[in-house]
Amino acid sequence: MKYQRYLSSLVIGSGLLAGCGSGETTEEGGLSGLVSLDGSSTVFPISQAMAEEFQIAQRNAVRVTVGVSGTGGGFQKFCNGETDISNASRPIKDSEVEECLRNGITPIELRIAWDGLTVVANPENDWATCMTVEELRNLWEPSSTVRNWGAIRAGWPGDEVKLYGPDTDSGTFDYFTEAIVGEEDASRADYTASADDNVLVLGVSGDRGALGYFGYAYYEENQDKLRAIEIDGGDGCVGPSRQTIEDGTYQPLSRPMFIYVHQGALGRPEVAAFLDFFFDNAETLIPETGYVPLSAGDYDEGRSKLGTQ
Repeated sequence: MKYQRYLSSLVIGSGLLAGCGSGETTEEGGLSGLVSLDGSSTVFPISQAMAEEFQIAQRNAVRVTVGVSGTGGGFQKFCNGETDISNASRPIKDSEVEECLRNGITPIELRIAWDGLTVVANPENDWATCMTVEELRNLWEPSSTVRNWGAIRAGWPGDEVKLYGPDTDSGTFDYFTEAIVGEEDASRADYTASADDNVLVLGVSGDRGALGYFGYAYYEENQDKLRAIEIDGGDGCVGPSRQTIEDGTYQPLSRPMFIYVHQGALGRPEVAAFLDFFFDNAETLIPETGYVPLSAGDYDEGRSKLGTQ
């Protein structure tokens, strides 16, 4: 898939966006300027693919930068006026909206794709083919005393469980803790945390007793090094796939992904053009990054929020 290489690199609501380059239309009618994005590592491959193709279409007259600070870190930059668009693997929190509004930033929420948060094990793990939500909760909750696989389910071996997951600034961390533990940010602390999903892939793929979680695209890109664990959310074991994510049967770990744009930045032609390009090409480019696109009607809804439909 063309855009898989990106995986190894790294209206809720005016005013112009402070701190970002102001673009212009050239005498020849083209665009120039800078569009800046930051935030979720999970959403990064989508935005990076869009950025490259948009820059090609614009003959590099517009520069698009995509950073990876995690969803929470991205919202901090966005609400401080440092970026035009924020990548997010969870909805913006009320406290973040309040911070944005205090700084004159009015965020517009745009859903862009579906993801299936994937629980992965080392390929040598041939026992944990499916885990219940309760078993995952017992393993990850803050009070957990589980240290080996045999303590999760009788009959499993006594190998030490070594856990890997996103850091606390990650929207993936927020979503997983709420969906599995039942409370956002509630997690045991004795695990290897990283904002770089490739670090998590490396950790799980190198240890027979390891277990971790991250976005589906990173699993799909590394299927030769990892094994996805099916999840029993109460209706039997279901594994993550593009089909189960799209049809909603992979529960409770299917989730929407977002970008947020500052309403004031839409007055800059290079930002508006980038977003038009994003929605015009979403159904084609998003599958190439390993994620599941929304319906055509959902993208029309996004265009209507931007006033481009």
